[in-house]
Amino acid sequence: MLLNGSEILIECLKEQGVDTVFGYPGGSILNIYDALYQHSHEINHILTSHEQGASHAADGYARVTGKVGVCLATSGPGATNLVTGIATAYMDSVPLVAITANVGTSLLGRDSFQEIDIAGVTTPITKHNFIVKDISVLADTIRRAFKIAKRGRPGPVLVDITKDVTANKTEYKRIEIEKVNRITETIKEDDLETAIKLILKSKKPFIFVGGGTVISDAAEELFEFVHKVDAPVTDTLMGKGAYPGTDEFYTGMLGMHGTKTSNYGVSECDLLIGIGVRFSDRVIGNEKKFAKGAKILHIDIDPAEINKNIISHSSIIGDIKEILIRLNKKLEQQDHKEWIAYIKKYKETYPLKYPKGELSGQSVIEEIYKMTDEETVITTEVGQHQIWASQYYKFTKPRTFITSGGLGTMGYGLGACIGAKIGAPEKTVINIAGDGCFRMNMNELATATRLNIPIIQVVLNNHVLGMVRQWQSIFYEKRYSSTILDDKVDFVKFAEAMGAKGFRVNSIEEFKEVFANALKLNEPVVIDCMIDSDEKVWPMVAPGAAISEVFTDEDLKIKQ
Repeated sequence: MLLNGSEILIECLKEQGVDTVFGYPGGSILNIYDALYQHSHEINHILTSHEQGASHAADGYARVTGKVGVCLATSGPGATNLVTGIATAYMDSVPLVAITANVGTSLLGRDSFQEIDIAGVTTPITKHNFIVKDISVLADTIRRAFKIAKRGRPGPVLVDITKDVTANKTEYKRIEIEKVNRITETIKEDDLETAIKLILKSKKPFIFVGGGTVISDAAEELFEFVHKVDAPVTDTLMGKGAYPGTDEFYTGMLGMHGTKTSNYGVSECDLLIGIGVRFSDRVIGNEKKFAKGAKILHIDIDPAEINKNIISHSSIIGDIKEILIRLNKKLEQQDHKEWIAYIKKYKETYPLKYPKGELSGQSVIEEIYKMTDEETVITTEVGQHQIWASQYYKFTKPRTFITSGGLGTMGYGLGACIGAKIGAPEKTVINIAGDGCFRMNMNELATATRLNIPIIQVVLNNHVLGMVRQWQSIFYEKRYSSTILDDKVDFVKFAEAMGAKGFRVNSIEEFKEVFANALKLNEPVVIDCMIDSDEKVWPMVAPGAAISEVFTDEDLKIKQ
């Protein structure tokens, strides 16, 4: 059938099973929005308050559903406003297709109004990108974009379409989209056998889990593997929920704000099995001192990650779910009861703790955990509250912790929370923010209220940029340069002005009451929690130090 480019785009989205897109219109993309209007009964468009909010919402939608998130923006500033969200998705391997409309082909390269080379801008932060200047290749380009975003290690793909292509006409023929298969051809039998030999020889194995395990939906296979190896298990921010945080083998997070148990245990193990991890700087600390006595077995889908940050003794490349299925079939039950008991002693000696009875970031997170179920989705911004959420909320299922790990994007959480709630409407979805982060994109609250998206926004309000202040306190002799937020912003009044319910709490008892009410309201709620400016995240590893040099506030006082 003969269709214009905008109609072809819509038909291609329908081919891919897309039911929701997030975006913001403008001049160059008007034809696409006109086509969306005609198909509003098939594709739900979420108008956000800002293009960055659209990209984060598409990201949150993708993370909670496992589908490809889709966002739209017009040319020029509309397109560049997507960049932070695209980079966030790129760093965390989130399948995203960003569709932008540029000026007409005849106007490209002439500094035309709202013209930008968005393909050039985003080249370093996408798996691939396209600029479509010929309508005859539009459909195939959209199909390729989705395949690239999904296949192997997921990531964002940008498709920039010139305005004339959105209006021109050509023949369109619907096709059935082939299922994107898991990558298994790179899994070598010799690599599996080498891995089994390493496991059989190990006396003190430790399993380290990252976001790749969540992406591959390998939670069940991971649980079986951990118990077969009979090893303690630690994770990254991105790996939360891949392994249940309530299990006896779980030791807490690893790295800069990891538990002493995990940091000491990994430093003393003889085999570290990294599954779907990047061995990022925040995890390994001083790379020369990281797991010095251990052999490294690295399992990942991306060969570029092997030996990038940490040299491995052996590796298996391919889909993690399939690799674990094969390893579980080959591996006999192991017994490391002495090692497990040794690590258990660490857990008993070095538990996470904080002063009880006060309204604090930690106490708020613990109460949220107690008052919600394991299906609840927690999104966060970036900073102290993010780490407290990872420490004190015991995630037991994958795709329930949505956070910006690689890029560390302040302003990410509220948009992601909206996208996650749309992707999983049956679940309770809560965004946890600091006041500094919340202010960055709090305009997205208007999106939630306009569409009556019942999210709960918890603001841990310490009137400072908490994590930066923590570093200034410990490493900069308390020179608090530009980290004190002593302005007069009232988040309760702001919430009410946006059409949401707003509450302020000054005690943990008040929080319990207000939060219980928020869970029942079924409408957007903001809870402003007034906490101490000097509350810190513990434990901590100084930059450049070995993770075994992890310290708490008590250790710091003794040292001083």
